[in-house]
Amino acid sequence: MVQYICFTDPSSEEMDKKLKDLSRCPGTCFFIDIINSTDIKYKTNVSEWGRKLNNTFNFISFLNDFPDNVVKGIGDELMIYIPDEDLKAKTTYNNYFALLNEIFATLDNIKNYPLEDVFLQCKVSIHYCTEVYNISFFKGVNDYYGQDIDLTARLMSKSKKSRIVLSEKFFTKVKNDVDNLGLRLEETDLKNISQKYIEDFKGVPYPTEFRVLDV
Repeated sequence: MVQYICFTDPSSEEMDKKLKDLSRCPGTCFFIDIINSTDIKYKTNVSEWGRKLNNTFNFISFLNDFPDNVVKGIGDELMIYIPDEDLKAKTTYNNYFALLNEIFATLDNIKNYPLEDVFLQCKVSIHYCTEVYNISFFKGVNDYYGQDIDLTARLMSKSKKSRIVLSEKFFTKVKNDVDNLGLRLEETDLKNISQKYIEDFKGVPYPTEFRVLDV
């Protein structure tokens, strides 16, 4: 449950205690960004770009299974956070492999849809998070903060149209699921996941390992 943080005294001891007593909320963070959504607004009218945005958001079907986990929209970018306890409670997408497989299938369907001008292309970043807290600084708003949320956003800098960037931490979770299901990654739609990359991201004090999956 989200913890509301609001103290008018900047030196409040009660605030200090509340923050120190917070529990971490491990889970999976996604950023999904629609490509060229700014450009299209200058080139077409609202009846066209509004229709394409509607079609695209509604086509990301797994959002229908996690309506309470869509945390925020910034422009045409969505942040979704799925705590582990929420994921395990689901019947359809209840493991990390299923989540990644569904996102891949969605981007693939958007990219290869037989009719033109129906959707806008997307890019995605995914990270498995442990340093995250379910807190909000605004009453009545569900939100998540922590260094792993920021890292997920940084991973978006390596994504592009029809590409999923996934941290090595998330890939490890996916690979464990694949092994537990008795599958081989090479036999799934995720067979073209890249080798591991390592890069320094702004504000992150250590190198980050990640992979990319192009649709």
